[in-house]
Amino acid sequence: MATTATAAAGAVTALSLAAPPAAAAPARTTEARPGDACTAADLGTRHPYIRTTEVSPTITHFKGWYVTEGTTGQQTVSTDTTTVITVSVGLDDTIETSFATEALSNVKATVGLDVKLEYTSTSKESNSVTWNLTQPGYYGFYKGTKKVTGTYGSLNCDRAQQDDGSWALEWTEGSGSGSFTTFTTLEEGAVRCQDSVPADSIMARAQALLDCGSAAARADHPAGEVAPTARQKQESPAPRPAPVDGTSAPRSTVSASTTRTALDCSTEAYKIAVPGKPLSWGAPPLADDGVRLRPSSIFSAHLDNWRLCDVTERNGVIEASLWNWGNGGCATVAEQNASTERAVLMTVPCAEDDLQRFYIYRDVPGSSKIGVQNKYTGSMMGYDRYADGEFVRQYSSGRQDGSGTFDLTGV
Repeated sequence: MATTATAAAGAVTALSLAAPPAAAAPARTTEARPGDACTAADLGTRHPYIRTTEVSPTITHFKGWYVTEGTTGQQTVSTDTTTVITVSVGLDDTIETSFATEALSNVKATVGLDVKLEYTSTSKESNSVTWNLTQPGYYGFYKGTKKVTGTYGSLNCDRAQQDDGSWALEWTEGSGSGSFTTFTTLEEGAVRCQDSVPADSIMARAQALLDCGSAAARADHPAGEVAPTARQKQESPAPRPAPVDGTSAPRSTVSASTTRTALDCSTEAYKIAVPGKPLSWGAPPLADDGVRLRPSSIFSAHLDNWRLCDVTERNGVIEASLWNWGNGGCATVAEQNASTERAVLMTVPCAEDDLQRFYIYRDVPGSSKIGVQNKYTGSMMGYDRYADGEFVRQYSSGRQDGSGTFDLTGV
């Protein structure tokens, strides 16, 4: 693997690796918001924050039904599906990652409603509605819910310069944002045109679907089902098709076919080490293995040495490829594992690929502590336990025990 020795001096020098770390900020006890204080232990973590929310009563199942004298009493009606709501966060509708679960928990706290926090869909609900009818008339049998949608952002802990020139760690806007959808528990019932119902309620939405001003609603009918009105047909979109393999919607396609012949790398090599302990990131000598925590020794063959390549800096956050001196490969999350929680960090031939690009979040000047985030997946790098040979993995929200914070130390 050929490399050039051009230093990305401005960005790398700004790492300020020499002096001891500054005092830690107070621990976070509530949902993170932009500008809130964080600590060095948070450098390897990531949190969602809710930007906007919208709550809308939505009818998911409906059937027009006519009741005549002598047909009152308990009725069980099979309704038609009108709207399918599926819980999702970004492109993830399996809700298997900690980031997606935390995002939905924040939605619940924001809107003050008991929303779904796991993957589900209103199409999984039975369409049968049983209701006791005491008056004749034109009824709408319904099931409905409060659909909650909105947008979220992603927060990372990073250093920020204060007005007086000092530095502090703050939660700042990081990589990753999108939209979410969830809903509350379904309610069911039956409503007539002449019933008085609360405004902006699920029942009011069902009453509107009755289309009480239509000729079909005003006409006399035999007891039983009433054919859908034009409005009911208009507001009955086709259900969202389920993915054929039962998985979440795929992320955008990434191609790693364009191999670089050279990288613009820093002249200095670094160890990415566990703070205060001897183990650091060690690249594998074999292509099908992953990056592991390894002790450094004369036998490490530079597999524990990394260079920052093609470095850019935006809003104080370094973006770089991590080139390994020992095996000549670049750190990456394998494309087939990009959406997998705890996917192992690998090394492959370097290519133009966002899976091989990483954001580096830094402690205040004087400290070498960093957090590392994959640009494409948005996940933070960490490990399950401190042990020789333990894999370095990706975690959608990072490791909340601080094990995603590393030392970037020059060799």
